[in-house]
Amino acid sequence: MTFNIETERLLLREMRDEDLDGLFTLDSNPNVHKYLGNRPIKTKAEAQTVIDSVKQQYKQRGIGRFTVIEKATGNFVGWSGLRLNTEYNMNGFTTYYDIGYRLIEDYWGKGYATESGKAAAKYAFEVLNLKRLYATTHIDNQASHNALLKIGLHYLNDFYFPPEKMTLRWYKINNPKL
Repeated sequence: MTFNIETERLLLREMRDEDLDGLFTLDSNPNVHKYLGNRPIKTKAEAQTVIDSVKQQYKQRGIGRFTVIEKATGNFVGWSGLRLNTEYNMNGFTTYYDIGYRLIEDYWGKGYATESGKAAAKYAFEVLNLKRLYATTHIDNQASHNALLKIGLHYLNDFYFPPEKMTLRWYKINNPKL
């Protein structure tokens, strides 16, 4: 599956094996994992497992997260985009499309989560014709909360997620064309 979505400053494309070093930089940073259960990865083999999982999602579900590249530099920024969740019961939902992002710390505060998230939502609604998207963020992650609101999602409620023993916020956006 090939994706090539461009925004003003970013390129969103399918995740590839060549993203290994960038993904390791991203997911080995404890600051990135502060609101994700505090379990950063320790090896590049773990990063490769993530890439392999996303590539499998493309094959099985027709969608998965996108690699985010900064157009001006060609640098790996992180990932953003869509995923069909079928693994977890989140706030009473077991099968739903979610929108999310995870960026290397050097790229925080530049609006890249919002920019890539808006592009992913547009793709979801205009290309995939999805009816709605959901998202979650840790209750204390104010930056992610703000980005989701700027993308256009609406905060609905807080809920406790037992597998991670944390309270999360739940968001939704409907396809404006349906």
